[in-house]
Amino acid sequence: MAGIRELPNHADLQPCDHTVAGHDGALSDATGELFIKPCVQQEIDFYEKAFRDHPDFAALMPVYLGTLALNDATDVSALNEQLPAVAEHLSEGLKEQAVLAVKEAAAEPADGPVDIEPKPDKIRKIATKSSVVLGNSTYGFKKPNILDAKLGRRLWADDAPMEKRKRFEEITKATTNGSHGFRIAGMRVYKGSENPEDLDPEDFMVYSKDYGRFKVNKDNVVSEIAKFIFNKPAGIDKELGRAVAQAFLEELRRVEHVLANSETRMYSASLLFTFEGDGEALREAIARNNALASEMEEKDRELDIAQEKVAELEAQVVSGVIEGDVKVVDVMGGVAAGSDQDEGAELSALPRIYSLKLIDFAHAQWVPGQGPDENSLLGVRSLIKIFEELAR
Repeated sequence: MAGIRELPNHADLQPCDHTVAGHDGALSDATGELFIKPCVQQEIDFYEKAFRDHPDFAALMPVYLGTLALNDATDVSALNEQLPAVAEHLSEGLKEQAVLAVKEAAAEPADGPVDIEPKPDKIRKIATKSSVVLGNSTYGFKKPNILDAKLGRRLWADDAPMEKRKRFEEITKATTNGSHGFRIAGMRVYKGSENPEDLDPEDFMVYSKDYGRFKVNKDNVVSEIAKFIFNKPAGIDKELGRAVAQAFLEELRRVEHVLANSETRMYSASLLFTFEGDGEALREAIARNNALASEMEEKDRELDIAQEKVAELEAQVVSGVIEGDVKVVDVMGGVAAGSDQDEGAELSALPRIYSLKLIDFAHAQWVPGQGPDENSLLGVRSLIKIFEELAR
């Protein structure tokens, strides 16, 4: 992953406290750049095929760095072999702590179907000895607001036992999974309440899984999602909130386009919405990104003028038109397409504004010849309508 720095020498892998939908055993390094999550082999296979064969789809996912397959014999040398691209950036002390922590998180062997959908107030624990290592989607934000939207009207996979199918069907009937094709599986909002007693130690209002199950319905879903975006106590007024909603709307349309042109089946996958929840930090991030965008546009104009002059000179002796390369830079999200190394480093150092990622693929697979995943698209299209309303 671009921009990974040397990590501290002391052992400091820790539980990832930015998960909102209950990924028990998930870990993060001290900087927050890495997200290590216990997972099943089907999820690993889905990631690997996406990044190997489906680049447009992979662009919707967190950055995939590899896997850790741990057992009692796993040591630091094995970690180096499994994750060479990441291990070179880790101190020996942190490697040792990573091996220990992930072993402890995945100590129980898998011996049956994995039930990923919890009962109220329960956090799921995947019984597996494998972990996927991802770029942390919340890294780079000062106060990340996070919303996990679980997609689909049907939540169970083909191999789910009948009891599980019935339970999931009851969840669908009772929630916005049935009416809208998605439900809020968790949410955290910086200064999301004016009552200090409602906030956690970091001043976040945390909405549990039960919130989306029992408090959100087809009649109030728009106003409940609005709480995620518009937040006066945090300095996010209506104008700024509309800009955030518009940014997410454009991303949702991109997700719709990619899913409509992909052949997958995903059950209980989610869209993870993240944006800078501190209004002051958000405005500063937008200003810095816009300033760099203007600077790079000016560089592009100067380059275009230079290329036009070169083309005019060459056209005097060479017939035909000589076209110069045109650089396209996408500032949002810190990704520079076609930029040189200096520009790429400059972009990666910019503060984050927002992010939308497709996550959770324990029950996902590629299905060539079977068409797009209309079950997941139902939720995406409902979210598009909601964010169109919020952006007005």
